[in-house]
Amino acid sequence: MGTGIYEHLKSQPPWLLLLLSLGLFKLLAYSLTILKWVRANFLRPAKNLKNYGSWALVTGATDGIGKAFAFQLARKGLNVVLVGRNPEKLRDVSGGITAKYGQIEVKSVVVDFSGDLDDGVRRIREAIEGIEVGVLVNNVGVCYPYPRFFHEVDDKLLGEVIRVNVGGTTKVTQAVLPGMLRRKRGAIVNIGSGSAIVIPSAPLHAVYAATKAYIDQFSRSLYVEYGKSGIDVQCQVPLYVATKMISVRKSSFFIASTDEYAKAALRWIGYEARCTPYWPHSLQWALVYFLPESAVDAWRLRDCLGFRKKGKLKDSRKKQELMMQLASSASKN
Repeated sequence: MGTGIYEHLKSQPPWLLLLLSLGLFKLLAYSLTILKWVRANFLRPAKNLKNYGSWALVTGATDGIGKAFAFQLARKGLNVVLVGRNPEKLRDVSGGITAKYGQIEVKSVVVDFSGDLDDGVRRIREAIEGIEVGVLVNNVGVCYPYPRFFHEVDDKLLGEVIRVNVGGTTKVTQAVLPGMLRRKRGAIVNIGSGSAIVIPSAPLHAVYAATKAYIDQFSRSLYVEYGKSGIDVQCQVPLYVATKMISVRKSSFFIASTDEYAKAALRWIGYEARCTPYWPHSLQWALVYFLPESAVDAWRLRDCLGFRKKGKLKDSRKKQELMMQLASSASKN
């Protein structure tokens, strides 16, 4: 039978054999990619994060993904340094971790990354003096309240997005990295965004997406710089997660809850330079990859224009309510 197939192939024109060979190579490549994806998402063991050090530091730890990271890291046995701007929320998260994992130590550092960044980083340096921060999760980030054209982004919001998303991650990494270098071990996780990496453009979120593109390149460069120093640097690329940032509170198959995302995220630490830990998100990424960029651009623009309209209406109602309250207060006086 094998001889018959061979003779049949020999009788075919060279161009057909070339196309067949290319097709087989492509099929093999896709098969290997799928097998690698299955292994990474379902079979590959997570690394023991305590081998990096006994402490983890999480920025933006009072809400959303950052809060979930803090609890999951504590569940893995790491002591946690919580960094956030709201003292009351920091106390709540700290108390929650202590109540659930009594043996875990928790430190809290109040930092408003949209304010005096240098002073905030100085306080972080003081808080981690003398402790082994083995895992750093740079989660802090802000986005527009709702989608808007670039010319509608005022200077205050523009500065805040750049200062928090770019400055915060950069300066905190700079503060924590020297200790990891001395110990020759550590893991740095920077939270990127699908808006900068998965989709070809992010209309009405231009500055936010650009800051997350910076995070991706920053992470990849550090991954190469410090790979031989025992430090694993990674940019994680979530798509939709049910947080305040996207105004979606209910999770679904494609929209991860914060706990679902954090659990998946910990399994990927120490591996690839860039990853999408929540596996349904990687299915969405694959779908976007096969669609024409122009179609994805049009879809995103249409959706963002719709969200912009809703946001402007909500803003308008808030202003009207405020004016009515002021008028009522003035009439009483």
